Amino acid sequence: MMPSPSERAIIREVWAENLDQEMALLRDLVDQYPYLAMDTEFPGVVARPIGNFRTSADYHYQTLRCNVDLLKMIQLGVTFADENGNVPKDACTWQFNFKFNLTEDMYAQDSIDLLTKSGINFQKHEDYGIDVHHFGELLISSGFVLLDDVKWISFHSGYDFGYLLKILTCSPLPAEESDFFELLRTYFPCIYDIKYLMKSCKNLKGGLQELANDLQVVRIGAQHQAGSDSLLTCSTFFKMRQIFFEDKIDDTKYLGYLYGLGSAVGSAAAQPNSLATFNAAAGNDSPLIANQFAAPNGKPFQKSINMQ
Repeated sequence: MMPSPSERAIIREVWAENLDQEMALLRDLVDQYPYLAMDTEFPGVVARPIGNFRTSADYHYQTLRCNVDLLKMIQLGVTFADENGNVPKDACTWQFNFKFNLTEDMYAQDSIDLLTKSGINFQKHEDYGIDVHHFGELLISSGFVLLDDVKWISFHSGYDFGYLLKILTCSPLPAEESDFFELLRTYFPCIYDIKYLMKSCKNLKGGLQELANDLQVVRIGAQHQAGSDSLLTCSTFFKMRQIFFEDKIDDTKYLGYLYGLGSAVGSAAAQPNSLATFNAAAGNDSPLIANQFAAPNGKPFQKSINMQ
């Protein structure tokens, strides 16, 4: 699937060979365009935790943790905008393509099939992909993280930020969700999760594409590629802010919350669903919750993680 000329102009592809050059450019760009809309592509969910969980949010975090620790990020898309939603006149979106090997790395087969249909070339990722450790070093000094005046925009982004924290810290994610949010507060002090904002918007529902359709925001590029998804996230956020929030979001209510997780980067914690409802939905009478996924030898098997 070849990108159109207009798509190529807006979404810039970043591989190992041009990573340093593009990051140098972006270090200068972020001062003028400090709103960063972000999306990642990763190889699915391959494992579920087993054990007892205090809340539904705790279960969701432990699921996130064990999968992020096991898997590798495939793509990161970042779109740059100013506080009014204006983007750079030439390219505004950078799609970072990471090294990924279908022979050696874990993945969920259905996710790989979907990404392949969306145009991701896994052979190119294996041959020319970015080393995540080098990317992490550049990200630390990029001016994108650790700063209060950089605003990150996302959609249902617990996994997205989980992968970024793993890269930034070169460590597994913390065992406790509260420690995860402490790390998040340090590296990403200002986050808006559109899915969380939708909870306060009448008649808005569904995923990113459905929301964009409702707001009449047009996608550029292929769905399920991180660059296109981050660009759509950016456009949708500013359209939503204009229509539902009169161009002013109350940070005391919305800053730092991640949809589906129980704590917040900001002040008060979000209230989880009732534990009884969660237990019924998750089937906690059973001690094992597991997914089938592909091992490095290509054969599927079951993976469960004891979080106790």
